[in-house]
Amino acid sequence: MFEVIFLSVLAIVWMIFGIAQDLRTREIANWLNFSLIIFALGFRFFYSLFSLGDFRFFYQGLIGLGIFFALGHLFYYGKLFAGGDAKLMIALGAVIPFSINFSSNLRLFVNFIFIFLFVGAIYGLLTSFFVSLKNVKKFRKEFGKQFKKNKRMAHSLLFFSVVLMVLGFLEVLFFFLGLLVFLIPYIYIYAKAVDESSMIKNIETSRLTVGDWLYKDVKVGNKTIQAKWDGLKKEEIRMLKKKYKKVLIRSGIPFSPVFLISFVILVYFWKVGFAGFLF
Repeated sequence: MFEVIFLSVLAIVWMIFGIAQDLRTREIANWLNFSLIIFALGFRFFYSLFSLGDFRFFYQGLIGLGIFFALGHLFYYGKLFAGGDAKLMIALGAVIPFSINFSSNLRLFVNFIFIFLFVGAIYGLLTSFFVSLKNVKKFRKEFGKQFKKNKRMAHSLLFFSVVLMVLGFLEVLFFFLGLLVFLIPYIYIYAKAVDESSMIKNIETSRLTVGDWLYKDVKVGNKTIQAKWDGLKKEEIRMLKKKYKKVLIRSGIPFSPVFLISFVILVYFWKVGFAGFLF
């Protein structure tokens, strides 16, 4: 129990610092994520050496780190995460394996991912709703524009959703699947409207930081600086400062609180004996 308490407190303290930095600067420093990995694995190694007499607890941390390394990269290249979020996910892989048994840890991993996705969806909807309230007129206009632009997609999915809902008379699962298909285009349109109406900012190039996302490609002499997912690099910022006073960037919603909330929920269910409440 001591080892779980130590790792949990360690992760929670590190994530609180990460959230504070994310809210202040819109990024989580590499040193914060990497130091969590070092401290978690270091603790596992010495606890295994002096208290357990074997290294299974340490090895499970390495396995968790490897699995979450793959997950972090999957979410990053799938454009669900920014770089700092992906590294925080990887770091948690060294923390979450609470057991010396791989099957128990695998269940924890799966439960954490499902908790994370659920909390992330609720968090995203709530934060985007409050963001849209700040620009209600622009949001309404943009929502109408996006609806017209994606009307064909909405109508196509409406047909499939009706078919699935009818099949719901045979199997109730089809009804809920049809409901999900029906909602998908409207969630997409809503997200695009929030993004275009509230998340695009015209800022001075002197305020640009590494990792900022350009809204669109920018021409600098014969070179084009692309609006790519991994954001701006130092050299690109230097070029922009020479040519432009202001540029359009796309700001994001800080996602780091989702990690903390999801981790606390996971620890709570583990403590009360519901580690397998989903699987």
